Amino acid sequence: MKNILVIGSTGQIGSELTRELRKRYGADHVVAGYIPGAEPTGDLRDGGPSAIADVTNGQQIADVVKQYDIDAIYNLAALLSVVAEKKPLLAWKIGIDGLLNILEVAREHQCAVFTPSSIGSFGPETPRVKTPQDTIQRPRTIYGVSKVTTELLSEYYFHKYGVDTRSVRFPGLISYMTPPGGGTTDYAVDIFYSAVRGEKFVCPIAEGTLMDMMYMPDALHAAISLMEADPERLIHHNGFNVTAMSFAPETIYAAIKRHKPEFEMVYDVDPLKEAIASSWPDSLDDSAARAEWDWKPQFDLETMTADMLQQLSKRLLK
Repeated sequence: MKNILVIGSTGQIGSELTRELRKRYGADHVVAGYIPGAEPTGDLRDGGPSAIADVTNGQQIADVVKQYDIDAIYNLAALLSVVAEKKPLLAWKIGIDGLLNILEVAREHQCAVFTPSSIGSFGPETPRVKTPQDTIQRPRTIYGVSKVTTELLSEYYFHKYGVDTRSVRFPGLISYMTPPGGGTTDYAVDIFYSAVRGEKFVCPIAEGTLMDMMYMPDALHAAISLMEADPERLIHHNGFNVTAMSFAPETIYAAIKRHKPEFEMVYDVDPLKEAIASSWPDSLDDSAARAEWDWKPQFDLETMTADMLQQLSKRLLK
């Protein structure tokens, strides 16, 4: 990768990924793509080039690719699970029609493409514990359906046209940098905000509901490491399982209470979020990623909890 375009650079993953890529490859080599109304601000705006890059406008993407001589695209444009269920047509337009635009541009201009999939690509028929890399995927949400389609379209362009497409299935992502954006796993971020602010946390996910999670630094590491991986080692290309930890609400609550004994949590289950969460696996088998490109997370629940509380305290208690 010499020149990189990050589409969705102001979103939850994109804002942190753009900064990390600029550290690694040089600020001038990473373009922050955005849509009007979601312009970069602060160091994201001032730290390197930026350009309007709306995935629903293929010509616009092509123009940015040509202007900046882009050879790798990180496509992070998507609606998250809960929002997507409320706006299914828009979710498809952004997630799939937008992806087709990017893949066509990549085919014409020889770009590599990273488009993340998700734990949401699995469904109730999927084995729930240590979900295999290759298994049944029949999700019942538009978010999940679009993620399965993302994997298949990316594979098609790899085998049909030789486009270097790669992706991981992200679990729930936890970050202190950006607020949650409408995902089923958002509670695992919100709970830290409540703990730091001294508020009682109202949990929308039922006790005992397990979901795979990952701290954002590991998510960035996974995305970049896969794109840097030797293609000769890759048996899979799209939809790598990656994980770092699996927990239920009471588990993360207990981890926080070890640092903040006064912290309280009650349950008020959101039926939509719980229905989505219950259809996802409890844990993933990421042995393929470990074998094919040496994936290994750096954070577990305890180390993530300590760092989240420390970092959020710096941000919220100034």
